Amino acid sequence: MLTLIKDLTTKLAPRLIEIRRHIHSHPELSGEEYQTAAFVAGVLSSSGLHVQEGVGKTGVIGELQGTGNDERILAIRTDMDALPIQERTRLDFISRTQGVMHACGHDIHTTVGLGTAMVLAQMADELPGKVRFLFQAAEEIAQGASWMVKDGAMENVSAILGLHVFPSIPAGSIGLRYGALTAAADDLEIMILGESGHGARPYEAIDAIWIASQVITTLQQAISRTQNPLRPIVLSIGQINGGRAPNVIADQVRLRGTVRSLHPETRAQLPNWIENIVANVCNSYGAKYQVDYHLGVPSVQNDYSLTQLLQGAAEEAWGSDRIQVLPEPSLGAEDFSVYLEHAPGSMFRLGVGFKDRVTNYPLHHPQFEVDESAIVTGVVTLANTVYKYWQQS
Repeated sequence: MLTLIKDLTTKLAPRLIEIRRHIHSHPELSGEEYQTAAFVAGVLSSSGLHVQEGVGKTGVIGELQGTGNDERILAIRTDMDALPIQERTRLDFISRTQGVMHACGHDIHTTVGLGTAMVLAQMADELPGKVRFLFQAAEEIAQGASWMVKDGAMENVSAILGLHVFPSIPAGSIGLRYGALTAAADDLEIMILGESGHGARPYEAIDAIWIASQVITTLQQAISRTQNPLRPIVLSIGQINGGRAPNVIADQVRLRGTVRSLHPETRAQLPNWIENIVANVCNSYGAKYQVDYHLGVPSVQNDYSLTQLLQGAAEEAWGSDRIQVLPEPSLGAEDFSVYLEHAPGSMFRLGVGFKDRVTNYPLHHPQFEVDESAIVTGVVTLANTVYKYWQQS
């Protein structure tokens, strides 16, 4: 069966490169993937899948029904949105949309999803159950997965697979991770409320800017002194807004940032921990405060048995020397984790790095490029994993 999968994928490879380049040239921002969704729906329909459009706003579902009576549904999720970045590559198929670029590889994800659907559609007789392909909008703003779930995308799903490109892994190889793959990502907003006054007489005021600086410093110091270093936390303040004039003591400062963590137990205690620190600093200097801690997406926790299945299918296809078991998780975030609240799943890293280049630019970089040979690697890996899934008891 692997030989058939590889043969079908090799024949499709030129078409898949065309698809990828079309998507790359026409990127769309989160929640605005109308043309991409229509294109995806057209490819799925022409391949014989049952298609639903407008799922999760601009998402698409394609379902492939096997010939058996196995009631399990295996889902494959890919995302379609681009980033607000001005592309600075020299590709012939560079983005035609000013200020928008597929700098996170979602054009590759979408193409691999379509390629897997096209291959499996030609071998549906070998599938005893249903494969549901989820083409998701708005991953970059961590909303699309929730939209898809709300519209029923995970109903009756038994397991789900996903992938994400990784430029630090060479094309032709993949990375697997047992357990935590990515971090939970939460949003933090802190308001420091002081009292205004003349810049020459700060002792008559309550300086919100100075107090805000103390809050930031104390939070960073407290992480290293009060939190378990084996359960990492990253707290980054990315925005500071406050003050009206150079010679006026600021009475309000707003801090906005992100908080990343890997362990659910650690994450659960972070809101109270942060508020206690802010309260102690502000109370010491007579300021008031407001803390708004907004839970974002949880950590991606890969299911052991499904990751083992992926590893076996990938090693069969490419050999063990091209499969990396990643020793560390990423503190980046992925809303693939939302699907894992409804079914077990596993996400792998698809290597897209050029082996002959000194520099492979990272994700979200305006010069990010991928080795397109990775598309075949992704399709064969997913298709073989799907086939192996149905062989399980």
